[in-house]
Amino acid sequence: MWVWGTNSKWRINMKYSIRRQFALIFGLLMAGTILLCWFINNTFLEKYYLNNKQKVMLSAYQLINRVSNEGTIGSEDFDIEFQKICGKNNINIILLDAATRTIKTSMNEYEILSRQLLDYLFSKDGNTADQRLTADRVLSNEENYEMWIHTDERTQLEYVDMWGVLDNGNLFLFRSPLEGIRESVDLANRFLAYVGTGAAIFSALIILLVSRKVTEPIMELTAISERMKHLDFDAKYTKSSKTEIALLGQNINELSETLEATISELKNANNELMRDIEKKNKTDEMRKEFLSNVSHELKTPIALIQGYAEGLKEDINDDAESRDFYCEVIMDEAAKMNQMVKKLLTLNQLEFGNNTVTMERFDVTALIRNYLQSAEILCTQKQIRLQMEEYPPINVWADEFMVEEAFGNYFSNAINHVAGNRVIDVKLALKDEKVRISVFNTGEPIPQESCSRIWEKFYKVDKARTREYGGSGVGLSIVKASMEAMNQEYGVINYDNGVEFWFELETSERKA
Repeated sequence: MWVWGTNSKWRINMKYSIRRQFALIFGLLMAGTILLCWFINNTFLEKYYLNNKQKVMLSAYQLINRVSNEGTIGSEDFDIEFQKICGKNNINIILLDAATRTIKTSMNEYEILSRQLLDYLFSKDGNTADQRLTADRVLSNEENYEMWIHTDERTQLEYVDMWGVLDNGNLFLFRSPLEGIRESVDLANRFLAYVGTGAAIFSALIILLVSRKVTEPIMELTAISERMKHLDFDAKYTKSSKTEIALLGQNINELSETLEATISELKNANNELMRDIEKKNKTDEMRKEFLSNVSHELKTPIALIQGYAEGLKEDINDDAESRDFYCEVIMDEAAKMNQMVKKLLTLNQLEFGNNTVTMERFDVTALIRNYLQSAEILCTQKQIRLQMEEYPPINVWADEFMVEEAFGNYFSNAINHVAGNRVIDVKLALKDEKVRISVFNTGEPIPQESCSRIWEKFYKVDKARTREYGGSGVGLSIVKASMEAMNQEYGVINYDNGVEFWFELETSERKA
């Protein structure tokens, strides 16, 4: 999905991603909660059941005591209530009168409960030395009743027993097995373990899906920031919602636009600063050189214009054809002077720093293609074969007008000097955050001693030929001044079959 060099590093660091941390924290929290619930159940649930059992027995005692006082213990309504108490709360009950005769019981084999009740009474009154009760634990000891945890000798099972005397003198014993409570605790713990494990697995799957949904826009913002780090400001956050992440995406979009504008301003300011440093030292020397070169270059066309104008005035040739020829020479020389003056003014502005360099981001591939399309007719007329491969869009930071001017001078120079196979080849090559733009034309190579001087104003390798096509010797100087104004490299390369002129620009897509 991403194309940046640091993407591999970003992928490695995904093991520390929010999604994985979020899932891990949630999983640990779920496991911790389940373990805590299991520990609480295992530690306190039995005590809770036992405490609840005591309350139930006390409530049953109060009900039976009240019914006994009212004398309705043998009524049908109480029989129903009695069965509910025993069945609902798993309690066995026996009621004896003062003569130890059974009044009411919930068991068929009530003799066991009867003996146990008598054992409690005799032990309390000191009439027996039953040592079984020494190992029992007293839960409650009140005036009319006591509550014990008792271990049965025969079955070795523990029971919660409540025994005592009702207000009317009748005896009672309530018994509930403690093993039922423990079995319920074990069952609850096993059920919690099964349900908790299933819930943890199901929740883990849900949280992975949810966290992926949440982190997808974060990952998209990460990719956008990665591209911004390499000064690619075309990436934008496009998802629309009202969440904090969408607000962050909108802020990043605004930040991208602000950074692009700020970088453009900084590059402009940096170029201006570098020019100002050199400007002071070069100003005087450039003025003297400029005046000297202009005087030299204008001397010949002015002399020609003056000579042919005097000839016209003195009627040296009376025929109309000669006068037309004289006028054409004067107009041609005047046009050449006009073109040279315009180029000199452009060069003067560049060298003296009067021309503002506007660093902006644009597609240099499109600029060159548009220029070549306009020059295609001229190449056809001069029987020149123009070549340029297909290149993708390449965004650069530069002054668009200066780049077009520099390329135009290279291309015009190639048209004027093409020979041999009459081929002009335009190339773009990317390397180390730079793009090299070159214009090659077949023909005679430049003499080695002239390669370093062709960038000087008014220097001509072949003066006769330059004069023939109206060259002023200023075009390459304009290229030199433009590239130096933007702090970029330029040059020329000789080949056996021709010459290649080139310059470089800084691309806006930096590689990691």
